[in-house]
Amino acid sequence: MGTRRRLRPGTSAANQLGEDRLRPRGQRGAVPLARSLLQGHVGAGESGTGLCCPQSHTWRAVPCHVTCSGGARPAEVTWFKADKMVKLIHTLADHSDDVNYCDFSSSCLATCSLDKTIRLYSLNNFTELPYSPLKGHTYAVHCCCFSPSGHILASCSTDGTTMLWNTHNGQRLAVLKQPRGSPVRVCRFSPDSAYLVSGAADGSIVLWNVQSLKLYRSGSVKDGSLVACAFSPNGNLFVTGSSCGDLTIWDDKMRCLYNEKGHDLGVTCCDFSSQAVSDYSRCPSFALVLELMMKKCSRNLSGEQGSRYFRMASCGQDNQIKLWLISLADLLGCELKYECTLNGHSAPVLACAFSYDGQMLVSGSVDKSIMIHDTKTGSILHTLTQHTRYVTTCAFAPDIPLLATGSMDKTVNIWQFDPKQHFAGSGLEDEPKMSIENWSEEEVSVWLCAQGLKDLVGIFKMNNIDGKELLSLTKHSLSNDLKIESLGLRSKVFRKIEELRSKVDSVSLGIPDEFLCPITRELMEEPVIAADGYSYEKEAMENWISKKRRSSPMTNLPLQSLILTPNRTLKMAINRWLETQQKYNETT
Repeated sequence: MGTRRRLRPGTSAANQLGEDRLRPRGQRGAVPLARSLLQGHVGAGESGTGLCCPQSHTWRAVPCHVTCSGGARPAEVTWFKADKMVKLIHTLADHSDDVNYCDFSSSCLATCSLDKTIRLYSLNNFTELPYSPLKGHTYAVHCCCFSPSGHILASCSTDGTTMLWNTHNGQRLAVLKQPRGSPVRVCRFSPDSAYLVSGAADGSIVLWNVQSLKLYRSGSVKDGSLVACAFSPNGNLFVTGSSCGDLTIWDDKMRCLYNEKGHDLGVTCCDFSSQAVSDYSRCPSFALVLELMMKKCSRNLSGEQGSRYFRMASCGQDNQIKLWLISLADLLGCELKYECTLNGHSAPVLACAFSYDGQMLVSGSVDKSIMIHDTKTGSILHTLTQHTRYVTTCAFAPDIPLLATGSMDKTVNIWQFDPKQHFAGSGLEDEPKMSIENWSEEEVSVWLCAQGLKDLVGIFKMNNIDGKELLSLTKHSLSNDLKIESLGLRSKVFRKIEELRSKVDSVSLGIPDEFLCPITRELMEEPVIAADGYSYEKEAMENWISKKRRSSPMTNLPLQSLILTPNRTLKMAINRWLETQQKYNETT
């Protein structure tokens, strides 16, 4: 873990950090200097000490030790893990050099490269947009990111500039020059799009006002390079990472609040989960950390003041991914608490990113693999090995079950999840009903493509089907209004819409997570307890065992017994909850 240094609000970063030296490296996905930086850093991961979450193994027997402390080229490669599926659906091979970064908006994918260009693709069919590639940088482009609205794209480069682009027409809106012209390694928009952070090789950090395009605040770390950055979901703070291993927390006034040695050999990426921390039961040490932090805050805060808690992931040259808990208290400043370590990669981890529901974390490594982790259990859901060189970047799409990964092999792979397995009760199918009603026609088109119904995009657009219209479609309207002649196709579309409505209704009811079967993610009717201590729907677990699976669906560890014991206490709790919901519905 290294040493920890608590910084007081308002303290100068340069003075506080003193002679700490930050050595250059890549950031979340952008690794322009990876060839030289990674030499000599490929070592074995540490298993660490303390409380341990369950270990798991992927289908190819890659161990995951979870240590806790207090033109588009179509492809048809499919990887299976415990009846869950990820499918490689496209490979983009337009860049002529290493891919450094990729990012999604609700309708586009942006990629950038050492070849000095940024390319944009439509999520409907992954064709390149007419105004792509974007050209303007004179040296390698290290990072690109969309504003939360998706209307603006930022890119940064070795040429010492951060450029802003209009995503509707590709027009360049501004060129923001880093002080002293140092190579810019990372850029990030704040959640409200009001500010943009750029971090450079000379240690300078600039907070730009996006509306005025003027420098708002600036800071620096002495003799170092800042290469990773992530904003908290509420936008009140952001975290930067360095190749000397430091994670530093800053507030929106560029005051350095906290600093911790996160990775001994250097940080390579960091990312926040957009979801509030709520489920601690499956990581005992995490619950303990939270309890201690809450007690500390209760001793110092009174009245309506309190703390908020965010989860953050970081990865580094030590082959590890670490999860952290960040508290933000009104009077205490903030604090970074170590949660657990995910080991599985056999070489430095260059990129990590949370899914938009916070349930999964993806990582890419020098070992050429991509691993997808369950953030609740720490188990590896998938290991993808399609890239032929270092994986430098990875990103989940918002709302739809897509993942993009980029590599030094000059390609970007687009992976699709089985929505029933991975996004049941989350992501797109977990959106509140009002949110889906506000979908644009373009977002409906993206949803159709994700369901394997891209042939219907034209028909839906011709009939101006937006989110509200989508939810109101019936078998009759599909046949008579949209003129979908094939009975089989109509049935498939209607079934997908029904599934979407069902998931939305489940979310609106607020079903407690402990009432959902971990296998089916549906409300349990006959809950049973298995030998791993988890409760499952009886039929789902029997089906799991009947397929000669002798490992736990939750931990992947061998089941010591195949006996299933009825969980009568849980069943009574579910029945009481259902009765309460029925009474509530009758009164409303």
